[in-house]
Parts: sequence; C-alpha cells; structure tokens
Amino acid sequence: MSHNEQHAADGIEHHGTTVLREVSVYEAIGLRLAHDLTRIIPGEFKGRLFKRGHVVQEADIPNLLDIGKEHIYVMELGENELHEDDAAIRMAKALYDDELILSEPHEGKVSIKSGMLGLAAIDKSFVDAINELGEIALATIKTNTVVIPGQQLAATRAIPLVVPKAKVEAVERFAAEFRQSHAGASPLHVRPFRKFRVGLLTTGGEVFNGRIADKFGPAVRSKLEALGSEVGEQRFAPDDRQTIVKEIYYLLEQRYDMILVTGGMSVDPDDRTPGAIKDSGANIVSYGTPMLPGSMLLIGYLNGVPIMGLPGCVMHDPYTSFDVLLPRILAGDTIVREDIVSLGYGGLNSC
Repeated sequence: MSHNEQHAADGIEHHGTTVLREVSVYEAIGLRLAHDLTRIIPGEFKGRLFKRGHVVQEADIPNLLDIGKEHIYVMELGENELHEDDAAIRMAKALYDDELILSEPHEGKVSIKSGMLGLAAIDKSFVDAINELGEIALATIKTNTVVIPGQQLAATRAIPLVVPKAKVEAVERFAAEFRQSHAGASPLHVRPFRKFRVGLLTTGGEVFNGRIADKFGPAVRSKLEALGSEVGEQRFAPDDRQTIVKEIYYLLEQRYDMILVTGGMSVDPDDRTPGAIKDSGANIVSYGTPMLPGSMLLIGYLNGVPIMGLPGCVMHDPYTSFDVLLPRILAGDTIVREDIVSLGYGGLNSC
C-alpha cells in the first residue's frame, strides 16, 4: 500500500503540508470544525449552519446528519498555507480604505462594500493580475459604476479550502506597490461626488409658450438629486439661437458648476440648441455619442464649466449617455474625446 493510500485508509488527507483528519460525527464531540458547513433547503434557504472553528456538541449531531455529514474534518494547517477564510480576509484587508466596509469571512469569501455614495474606481489590470495567480479570486463590479452605501463593490475568495500563503502575500505586495505609485490610493476604492449647483436651460417654443408642460426639469432634477447635487435655477427659451446663447451666458455669469441645455438636440433644421452652444464659445468635446439611448448628447466646456446639450431620451429613459457622463463629472473627471469613443462598447441598452 502506498503512503497516500495508507493515509486515505486512516482517514487522513494531505493538502501540501496541511493535514485534514476525517472523524465520525459520533466521535467529534469537543472537536473544532475545519471549515464552514452549509445547509441548503431548495427554494427556501441556503446559508451557514456551523462556522469554521465551531466546537461540536452532542446536540449538533442530528443537524450534521440532516445535511448529510456523517463525518467532519479536523485540520492541522501547514506553516506555509492559509485556511480559506484567513486568505480571503487578508486579501480584503490589503484592499481596504476608509470608504470601504468588509464583511466577516464566510465559506472562504469576504464581501467588500461601499461606505458612501460615489463612483467605483477599480483598476482592471490589478484585478487581472490577482486572478492570474490562481487558487484565489477577486471579483468586482465595473469601474465608474455609481454605488450607494452598503452596495457590494467586490469580493475576495479562496478557491480551495487551503491556499499557499505565498499567493496571498503576493496580493498584499501588489496592493502595497499600487498604493506607492498612486499616492496611497487602493486599486479598489470609491470616489466621492462633489455637490454641484446646476443651471438648467430648457429650450423649445412649445414649452416656452406654455403649449405643453415641461418634463425635462423634473427628470433632470431627479437624476441630480440622486447623486447629491441640485438644480439652482431653471430658465426657458424659444427656438432662437441668439436667445439661447444669451441665456447660456446668463447661467455662466451666475457661476453655476455646470450648465445643462435641454431640447432641440436632433438634426431637424429648426433645432437650434447645438449651434447655440457652439456659438457661445464652448469647446465642444463631442456632439453625438456611440451609445443608445443618448446618441444625440453634446458635451463641451465653456470657460472651464462643463456644458451639455441633453437629448429627449433623458426625459423618459432610465439610463442614457447622460447617466454615464454625469457621475464622472461630479467625481471630478474632465471628459475627453476618448471617453466618448469608449461608450460604444457595451453602450447598447434597451431603446
């Protein structure tokens, strides 16, 4: 009989230098569990029945048998290896900063949540480097995703029950090197939003003359307020280029943090808004985006103040190019042409 076969016969499994000893539940009273045990009731419940380190009591035996456990494992951990929970929490702590919340380890996983409203900032190359190591995992949401307090940002995970300590140490080293080259910032953090006071100009003769009710104002206010900003003033103008230019200058003089111009953004000959924004002297980054809905959005800067021409879809579609660019501006980004070009990949939404 081989060495491994002998240990298998003895109820012992070797994982590197770590030893898992199999023990009958009837002989396990007083022993500590080597890992979490999960109970699953289809359609009703899935969760932890017993936590790693739980000392088995006689009263636990029926519950263990109910989940199909006639044996449990007692672990003798090797000095160069880490238990899944310890590995997950060490990886999460390497990524921690003051804006994040870490969960307790559970079945080899630690959830990393946002502690505030803001914009997720996640370095994809760092995430790829961690997952290239194998046996450990870092799963995240996409960078530039708006997050609210308590929303999950990422999760660290150990794949096997026991992982080499060197792999977790590599994560810690990668994270430390990233912070050194990024002014102390974690490769996974949340950028806070500035509170903007926004000047809103609604164009269109039908609204200006009172023929139809304004629906842009409520929609824009709602989107801004959800991110902690506000409309400081809303003004109205007919479809006249010079009047629109005059109103843009007025809003600029009021020192609003951003100017939003709604209506008249299509290619119809009587839509004056794009030309008026250009005539105001704004530096146009882009008129049009490769994203649907929201392809007719215009963005530029007027004396350093971001100015956007918003297409009609902003009134009724829950997610448009405006919803992509607005949070980035509130987080302090200056939008450039490359940002607009990148909207096409993944930019097809229900429309």
